[in-house]
Amino acid sequence: MNTMMRKSVLGIAGLAVAGGLAAGPLNHGTTDTVDTRAAAVAVRADKPAADKSKLIPHGVQGEQSRIDLGDEQTDNAKAIIAATKKSGMDERAAVVAIATSLQESKLENLGHLGDRNDHDSQGLFQQRPSSGWGTVEQITDPEYSTMAFLKGLKQVDGWQDMPLTEAAQTVQVSAYPFHYAQWERQAADLVAEHWNS
Repeated sequence: MNTMMRKSVLGIAGLAVAGGLAAGPLNHGTTDTVDTRAAAVAVRADKPAADKSKLIPHGVQGEQSRIDLGDEQTDNAKAIIAATKKSGMDERAAVVAIATSLQESKLENLGHLGDRNDHDSQGLFQQRPSSGWGTVEQITDPEYSTMAFLKGLKQVDGWQDMPLTEAAQTVQVSAYPFHYAQWERQAADLVAEHWNS
């Protein structure tokens, strides 16, 4: 990257960080946090971004939801992306998987919730040991549960050409089949941000 372009990228990154700090919650951290964030933005600018046309090829359906993610939820999104790559599937599969997990667990690796549990559903995808998804230990392992979801997705003929909610529902068989659609944009944003990181 030439010097002029690098300065432009760093300048834009600095404005983005400064704008985010002014508009967002107060930052009680040190100045080093700001410098690190600016450097992280600059490094990401050097890497090729995920192809947006592959992430949402059919457009989103309906109103979109978005939640703020904590570190554990972001780590779980990254684990889903890593498992998707390991399975040999593309960015679109990661979008479907993350949107499904956002609906099922808000990207939280849930254990048994007692009386609030939906039967014996657990983990990122709320998979059930009694339905053959694996043992409790397996389905609460982010890599295993993602690979199990993706194995199911691979068996759906033409999933790449389906709306996200239809592909997810074919694997999950949810009582609320259209709820997956609301997470497509946030899932695509997470894949765009972390696919090449």
